[in-house]
Amino acid sequence: MTFSSRFRPIFPLFLGLLFFGFLAFLLDTAAAQSSKQVLVLDYEGPVTPAMLSYLERGLDYAETIDAEAVVFELDTPGGSVAITQEISQAIQQSSIPVVVYVYPSRAWAASAGTLITLSGHFAAMAPESLIGAASPVGSQGEELPETAKQKAEEALAASARALAERRGDAVVQWAEQTVRSAEAATAEEALAIGAIDLIASDLPDLLQQLDGRQVVIDGDKREMTLQDAEIVEFQSNFVEDLLAVLSNPTVAVILLTLGMNAILYELSAPGGYVAGAFGIISVLLALYALGSLEANYAGLAFILLAFALFIIELKVHTGGALTIFGLMAFVLGAAMLFNTPYYPIPWAAIVGLTAAMGLFVFFALGAVVKTQRRAPVSGADALSGRYGVARSTLDPDGMVYVDGAYWEAITEGEAIPEESQIVVVRREGFILRVKRRNA
Repeated sequence: MTFSSRFRPIFPLFLGLLFFGFLAFLLDTAAAQSSKQVLVLDYEGPVTPAMLSYLERGLDYAETIDAEAVVFELDTPGGSVAITQEISQAIQQSSIPVVVYVYPSRAWAASAGTLITLSGHFAAMAPESLIGAASPVGSQGEELPETAKQKAEEALAASARALAERRGDAVVQWAEQTVRSAEAATAEEALAIGAIDLIASDLPDLLQQLDGRQVVIDGDKREMTLQDAEIVEFQSNFVEDLLAVLSNPTVAVILLTLGMNAILYELSAPGGYVAGAFGIISVLLALYALGSLEANYAGLAFILLAFALFIIELKVHTGGALTIFGLMAFVLGAAMLFNTPYYPIPWAAIVGLTAAMGLFVFFALGAVVKTQRRAPVSGADALSGRYGVARSTLDPDGMVYVDGAYWEAITEGEAIPEESQIVVVRREGFILRVKRRNA
């Protein structure tokens, strides 16, 4: 019996199953296209690039599935004004109606969150939630100088007025006061003056109240049909989750500290490269986080000063004096980084990291110095004639590894490439004079 004759009886059955499967796919696709869909985005945290990326991707997806509306559930203490402007622009330019919903109960649309809420085609709040307090402050939460404050206030007030204009004069005046006098409002107060369209206890209540309402987009008036609409929850992706984690002030401080310590270790005992690579990556991630959080760069300067003092301590051995000053500079800088109304100072992390750095500098680096001081035999010339390996390029100075310890070294002849064999000519304090070992 041939292969074709063996399977000929079941071939019509196979075609039938394939046909009905394809028909079911078409029916399911048609049903999905005909049903109304509401895309729900949920974001909690400061206004950072993570929020912008998440919202823009969600709006693009909403257009792809031709969603009836986008609900942006928001709970934010505020954040970057520049990113807020981009978010407001993205919402206003959306071809899909966007409902900004301050949710859940006791959520907060503060500072930049106020402008984002006013940007929505519809604005809603959960009971007991708050909105407002959009006045500008310095990067440390301090009062700005009068001229700078006036300029910042005028820019923010103009944005607030423009966003509130379609809601009437009362809302325009209130929006301006949120900037000029940090005025805030409860959900009931915001509804009474017309700053929001409704108060909803949850998502089903929100959709029920919005069902049948009309919205104008690109000059076209449309009626939203939200009754029995399918709710599609839009999830953030890995990159956005990573950006959100990096935008946490505590994480930023930890990354910066770990990175600097790793680089410090690499400088004290070069040759492994793993610590150095880890340190550079950590510092770069920390700098990204600091940029997205609009951190105070005076605070960053103090932290860099702290690690500069640690490096000098490693080189000149002041008995810990520079280390103490370095720890003081670190605490001061870390406290200055995020002292804003919406970024509380992570004191627990700062204290823990300061203690860890103190132990690292006093004991780990102290052990390296102790090893250097311990000569195999007595006498300043005890290492003369010993062989070792260059752990960095000596041109003319660098690091060498001799008799189980790392030493600073200076070549007495030509430059010595890394990993080359060397011989010690003499020792001068904590520095070795070396030359390349002949094969």
